[in-house]
Amino acid sequence: MSIALFILTLLFPPQTSTSAPLPLTPVVANLTPRHILFDSPTPVAAVLPRRLPGYKVTATVYWAEPGQTDSEPLITADNSRIKRNHSSKDRWIALSRDMLKQNGGRFKYGDLVEVSGISPTLDGVYVLHDTMNRRLRRTVDLLVNKNEKLYGKWDNVRISRVAKPELQWQAS
Repeated sequence: MSIALFILTLLFPPQTSTSAPLPLTPVVANLTPRHILFDSPTPVAAVLPRRLPGYKVTATVYWAEPGQTDSEPLITADNSRIKRNHSSKDRWIALSRDMLKQNGGRFKYGDLVEVSGISPTLDGVYVLHDTMNRRLRRTVDLLVNKNEKLYGKWDNVRISRVAKPELQWQAS
């Protein structure tokens, strides 16, 4: 026994109960089944993305380096961070400022943009994260990795905003 426990036992001696213990009576629960109404949820038809009005633009590719961007090439205009080992499979796009909603256009950061008319490897749906230099009009830049050796400028490329499917919640 430790000294502390010995002192506590002297100061606060254990108390014994002098009254009789309470009788234990069994407790019986009566459970009756009750009916619960359950409506199975009705399936909600998936809203597929539909193509919105498109534009004919000039498309180029760029990679994240100070010569093609600003002094912080791995930070986009919407403050997203580009991974150092990114590839063209990440599908990020930059639009010229005249096409952004804040400047009278129809696109905003985070929109899904469908690109077609370049090549089978670069055509597809991209996420809008960046803007281009002020001097450019009706132009898009596709983010690629420098090591992929993708170069080019394409005219008459069609872009259109893809409507995000609206989430439909159903309470039961």
